[in-house]
Amino acid sequence: MPVRARTRRFAVTGTVLLIAAAVLPHTAGADLNGHRPVERGLSAVIRYTEYGIPHIVAQDYASLGFGNGWAQAEDAVCALADAFATVRGERSRFFGAQAAPNPFASSATTNLASDLYYRGVRDTGTVERLMATPAPAGPGREAAELRRGWAAGYNAWLRRRTVTDPLCADAAWVRPVTAVDVAALEFSSGVLGGQGRGIDGITAAAPPRTRSPLGPETKAPGSSATAGSVRALPAPAPPGAAAGRGSNAVAFSGSTTANGRGLLLGNPHFPWQGEQRFWQSQQTIPGELNAMGGSLLGSVTLSIGFNSRIAWSQTVATGVAMNLHQLALDPADPTVHLVDGQRERMTRRTVTVPVAEGPPVTRTQWWTRYGPVLDALPGGPALPWTATTAYALNDPNAANLRGTDTALALSGARSTEEILDALRRTQGLPWTNTIAADSGGHTLFTQSQVLPRITDDLVRRCSTPLGRDTYPASGLAVLDGARSACTPGTDPDAVQPGIFGPAALPVLKDAPYAENSNDSAWLTNADRPITGYPRIFGESGTPRSLRTRGAIEDVSALAHRGGLTVADLQRLQFANRAPAGDLAAADTARACAELLGGSAPNSAGRTVDVGAACPVLARWDRTMNTGSRGALLFDRFWRRLLATVPAADRWKVPFSPADPVRTPNTLNTAAPGFSRALADAVTELRAAKIPLDSELGAHQSVTRDGQRIPLPGGANALGVWNTVEPEWNPVTGGYTEVPYGSSHLQAVGWDGSGCPVARTLLAYSQSPNPRSPHYSDQTELFSTGHWVTARFCEQDILDSPELRTVTVRE
Repeated sequence: MPVRARTRRFAVTGTVLLIAAAVLPHTAGADLNGHRPVERGLSAVIRYTEYGIPHIVAQDYASLGFGNGWAQAEDAVCALADAFATVRGERSRFFGAQAAPNPFASSATTNLASDLYYRGVRDTGTVERLMATPAPAGPGREAAELRRGWAAGYNAWLRRRTVTDPLCADAAWVRPVTAVDVAALEFSSGVLGGQGRGIDGITAAAPPRTRSPLGPETKAPGSSATAGSVRALPAPAPPGAAAGRGSNAVAFSGSTTANGRGLLLGNPHFPWQGEQRFWQSQQTIPGELNAMGGSLLGSVTLSIGFNSRIAWSQTVATGVAMNLHQLALDPADPTVHLVDGQRERMTRRTVTVPVAEGPPVTRTQWWTRYGPVLDALPGGPALPWTATTAYALNDPNAANLRGTDTALALSGARSTEEILDALRRTQGLPWTNTIAADSGGHTLFTQSQVLPRITDDLVRRCSTPLGRDTYPASGLAVLDGARSACTPGTDPDAVQPGIFGPAALPVLKDAPYAENSNDSAWLTNADRPITGYPRIFGESGTPRSLRTRGAIEDVSALAHRGGLTVADLQRLQFANRAPAGDLAAADTARACAELLGGSAPNSAGRTVDVGAACPVLARWDRTMNTGSRGALLFDRFWRRLLATVPAADRWKVPFSPADPVRTPNTLNTAAPGFSRALADAVTELRAAKIPLDSELGAHQSVTRDGQRIPLPGGANALGVWNTVEPEWNPVTGGYTEVPYGSSHLQAVGWDGSGCPVARTLLAYSQSPNPRSPHYSDQTELFSTGHWVTARFCEQDILDSPELRTVTVRE
């Protein structure tokens, strides 16, 4: 798709922006035909190729950060400014105290709760202390330089350019930032699996008789919470993971490929809006660094990507990145707790937040040696603060600002062994697995997460009654806070107290394939199961998701076939197979045809003629391609079935640990709720005037620039690798927007030339600005299953027909 170039020349005091076509030299270290980083002050050369992908060249890390901050602001200034308003605790001031913040940024349900937490972080200098912590426990010099440069580049863009995105044009909340603000974004992402999950509970917790108006009074959980409540406790992933973050990734070894070199396919499922969007770039310091891939907005490094020798991706892991401590309180003072019989007074943190609706709001938070006191976690039982008991949250990632160092080390690695070494040295990933391949034919999976060092033995010795329910069910440990011996220990190879060291983490090296789809490490390779890790890392010997099962079936078949190339990865990504359909569509169609009179009662008690649905389901091709007929009908039926029929009643053949990929199976069409789910789906589509055999793409789409773009892919519940989680419009029917799903796709291999063979795709396109030429260009490619050929090497960049060059200077 042609790029609508916007060629201008700006001459300004302090910052010079030159935009021009250039004939560039062969090497990145040479003079870029006049577009050369200057020797004094921060500067970078940004070369744009098709689809607005920037290739940033700088002489040092600060200048690389400068170019990165400038280019991100050019594409996504509104999303970035919104994110900075969050970490500064200013959402109530600009957007209103009771409005809802970005649900993918934290679990806070109101701007006020979000601001109270982040203002507290800022008032106490938490991020500044982490920035000042010496390496290896703290960040390195390069990370500090990148942040300093990023903030300078973002601010320079604000001074010299005009915001065109109507979302924030002339908005008071679009303001300059500091390196601390940039680091605060990294901090906020790091605590998504811990403190970020408990923001409402942290900001509402108050001693007895002084309840905060932020939250309702709650009842104490019993010694054995219901199974449903316990299993709904924090899922082993960041907030919204079941509805906002996921991923697939697979690495194939040289034993399975056509040329003996490795292959990697990365497919993260992330939000399509806000600061959790991916953004593409190539980042180069000649002779020091040269990598390409996707960054989360506001990141100063690549989050996933590739270079001339390695490729890596990440998936949301199952490790529970926090635990609770049950506090024994002094009966005379509920703000004092006992540890080994000694009184410890909680730290009172008073936070004041400006709000748009009136005078500032002041609230108090309470902190302990373990972390903040809280009275609830999303989806779980209440954690009431009584005269004798309270709960504190331990989140080791609240002391981890090493993520940039880890990402930078991954970008510079030259083999999977160097990737593993980088992870062992930096220990900065809060909630992801890493899957990698290299040009030597090696593969790697590792769950190198920062997790509290909670062993199964510690849990046996120190669990409270509540913890004896939550730990087996969800991996959340609730430990006795009255005994110092129940504090998580420290491994000798850990760079931070209280966490597992690298030697304890699940690792699989050089398997023919290594695949993860957000289940635990157990079946990374079905022929080489990983076992022996503590429950806090995830489960083993338990049912896998349909997406994991379908992925293992597909990638193991490819590995067995052999002779693989990048083209095979591309086909796998857009196969759009629905494993739920393979398992259940035929049985559903047969049961449908056997219904007495071809009808069934719906949830409203009305009898519905479902006879026309039976042949549609029988003929469905079991894919979620835009042209698939019957896919929408099955999708709507399946969602209702899962909501009404318990997992234990859903299948005739139960799960077997001896056959975990193929079980459970055989749909139980006699289960109560089966026929009602079918009748409800038919009723819904007919009410929306959607034919039962409509093509999926006619009713699954997004609209960009007034143009409707059909989307392939399907829900995680269907097991589709190419996950798309669209929003159903109950008024008009059909899926009309996508909150999250497939995002930055990369299929990477090597051919010995020194240039990676890479195909990429950013499903939602590079810019969220509707006035950008790169607002929907890659979304149109995603619609049709087409890819972008990555321009990594110098000659590839030179050959771009859309090449334009920008030099930015302080």
